[in-house]
Amino acid sequence: MIKDQIINTISALKSHSSINYGIKTKTEAFTEKLFYTLFDAKAPLPQSIDELEKLFKEIAKIACKKPEGICEGIWEQFLEKLPSVLEKLNQDAAYILENDPASNSIEEVYLAYPGFYAIAIYRLSHELYLLDMLLFSRLMSEYAHRITGTDIHAGAEIESPFFIDHATGIVIGETTIIEKHVKLYQGVTLGALSVSKDMKSTKRHPTVEKNVCIYANATILGGETVIGKNSIIGGNTWITKSIPPKSIVTNTTITEVKIKELK
Repeated sequence: MIKDQIINTISALKSHSSINYGIKTKTEAFTEKLFYTLFDAKAPLPQSIDELEKLFKEIAKIACKKPEGICEGIWEQFLEKLPSVLEKLNQDAAYILENDPASNSIEEVYLAYPGFYAIAIYRLSHELYLLDMLLFSRLMSEYAHRITGTDIHAGAEIESPFFIDHATGIVIGETTIIEKHVKLYQGVTLGALSVSKDMKSTKRHPTVEKNVCIYANATILGGETVIGKNSIIGGNTWITKSIPPKSIVTNTTITEVKIKELK
């Protein structure tokens, strides 16, 4: 039968793979539970932490490539990091509230700002990245990417406070370094000049120093590219070389406006 032939063919093509798709849905559930635990005032912490531990260990059985004893202990290491991560996220939220005229309350930032959600999941996935739980951290990052339109690699180093406004279309690469009090707007790319596998262990993405503001759709590329502190990067700019501190970078393209006469 044709059906049996198709089933056999698909089975043969899948034989090389050991993918367990359940890890993806479990990671999404873990991510939402983690966000709820950290930010909902009424979250029952002992119960929530226990539920998170159970989910974490279920995911680790699939995602952790280390000996079993080491995998079991990673949850405790991750749990120890949560207070310091929450402290940073509270600083991020306060910075967003302070700098966005459209924000009306800290509750609004926590509940309704995709930029804050993207930062939160980045900071949590970053701790997993540091614990060498690379698949786990990437699945968290991609879940936030799908929800917010913001792609922050868990390996990036981003100090607090940090402000993302509007969020959609932002890309921050694995070896990016961002110092304190940086603001990014929608569509910003902090990427690599070129991509090849042998660059895995090299710094491929830019460094952004303190107090820099980068406006919409700016593209900044290269591991040796440094945006000096207190600089302003204008919208739609393309940067592949370092910028000195206290610079203002603008796109010099001239936009011509003509008035159409009505007949």
